[in-house]
Amino acid sequence: MSNYIDEKAFDFLEKYLNNAAPTGYEVAGQKMWMEYLKPYVDDFLTDTYGTAVGIINPGKDYRVVIEAHSDEISWYVNYISKDGLIYVIRNGGSDHQIAPSKWVHIHTANGVVPGVFGWPAIHTRKGENKEEPPKLSNIFIDVGAKDSHQVDDLGIHVGCVITYPDSFRIINENKIVCRAIDNRIGGFMIAQVARLLYEENIKLPYSLYITNSVQEEVGLRGAEMITQTIKPHAAIITDVCHDTSTPMINEKVEGDIKIGDGPVISYAPSIQHKLRDVILNAAINHDVPIQRLASHRYTGTDTDAFAYSNGGVASALISLPLRYMHTTVEMAHLEDIKHLIQLYLLSLQNIKSGETFSYFD
Repeated sequence: MSNYIDEKAFDFLEKYLNNAAPTGYEVAGQKMWMEYLKPYVDDFLTDTYGTAVGIINPGKDYRVVIEAHSDEISWYVNYISKDGLIYVIRNGGSDHQIAPSKWVHIHTANGVVPGVFGWPAIHTRKGENKEEPPKLSNIFIDVGAKDSHQVDDLGIHVGCVITYPDSFRIINENKIVCRAIDNRIGGFMIAQVARLLYEENIKLPYSLYITNSVQEEVGLRGAEMITQTIKPHAAIITDVCHDTSTPMINEKVEGDIKIGDGPVISYAPSIQHKLRDVILNAAINHDVPIQRLASHRYTGTDTDAFAYSNGGVASALISLPLRYMHTTVEMAHLEDIKHLIQLYLLSLQNIKSGETFSYFD
């Protein structure tokens, strides 16, 4: 399976994950993604808020989407104290409990300003405040400024976006660790699908829209917009899901999912059964390992935005198991990534142009 991630692709993966692309500010990452994808697609489509789409076989009457989201969670500067300390609000689902002692990058018009989430030393946490936990109301960023005027001189103002700089690493040979694997790994995987379709000269009978959406972390907004533009007949989404084998996760509630055991096929009201069966049959017929996950009301991914758009779009979800989601040490297994790319390729070749996926056929 070495061809599923070649050397050039691996270099791209590292650069793509290391690049900051917070919700609402995805453009640098999108340009990087489009540059990598350019040799493998026939055309591009972009929209007002930054979603990027590579198109293979444009102009066909039947349109299929494969989709991921490009944005990462982050923070906004919300308040600057007279002492020059910075208080924040979330941009997406950022976790306040992991913030203390983390380095940050504050993005300003003058460039990146480094800072740290400060926290009182253990020696000083006595009495009533002995073990006060980190909360959104008490975490703060220190940029080394003596007062608010020095903060202003650095170009920092309310509304500046803040990201973590934690970068890509490999541990134990086949696990990748980084912030923002959720879900730039999805953008990476659908880009590999485009590459392999091109290199293996696989011809599809429909137009394929390789879609890297923005603003998923604040409510599936990029997918909500781009599906109205593309008006697809079918959409296969990829995102991440929780590895539930680590401590403090209830498998009876969250399901039994492990990294290394294969991509995850979802069951939920927004999942169209017949399209899911195309994916399942591809996995079974070609011995691709899979896991299964049930969601009782919604998937919480861009699948829901596609499924309920345009009068109903046949939609399915293939997820990548991930440890420590929404932290700076998200962990995924390289074999799962390769198997998910493989499953995409097999599934796309089993979709027929004009297929309605109707329950009544």
